[in-house]
Amino acid sequence: MLKLTDDGAKITLEGQPQTADNGMFWFGFALLVGAVAVALAMSLLSERLAIGALALLIIGSFVFNKQRQKHKKAMSGMISSGTLWVRAGELVHDDQGKREHIHIADEDKVVLIGDELQIVDRHDVRKYSISGFESLQEATATKAILEGQALTKRHVNIKMSNDESRS
Repeated sequence: MLKLTDDGAKITLEGQPQTADNGMFWFGFALLVGAVAVALAMSLLSERLAIGALALLIIGSFVFNKQRQKHKKAMSGMISSGTLWVRAGELVHDDQGKREHIHIADEDKVVLIGDELQIVDRHDVRKYSISGFESLQEATATKAILEGQALTKRHVNIKMSNDESRS
């Protein structure tokens, strides 16, 4: 839902909030089970086998951390839910109490792909991807505000309602 403010707009995104990856959870759980297995191996098996089990646990931990960092990097910059306060050259994303201030640099471009808004740097590398708009007009209006353009009738469709009941 789009609400115009004095210096921009407030937009409520309709998308689903990002959730944790179940695959990462299960991989972490497997590492925990592996740690317990290594503890048992150290007490029951020979030293060589116990050291080998410990080495496997260390390698598994390393792989887990690499995958977690890769997943976190892939998910950064994805905005699909919450509230956006949009002004020329900047926006504030508020999602479940977490606020992120995003400044659009002069060399950044705002690109509309379908009903998804992408902010890319001068090398066309995606910095942010914003989805969850109620309509294409909201995405178009957001792009116009970020670029410092004045909103026109083609950007937004203003609906008026009359709350008075007629008897």
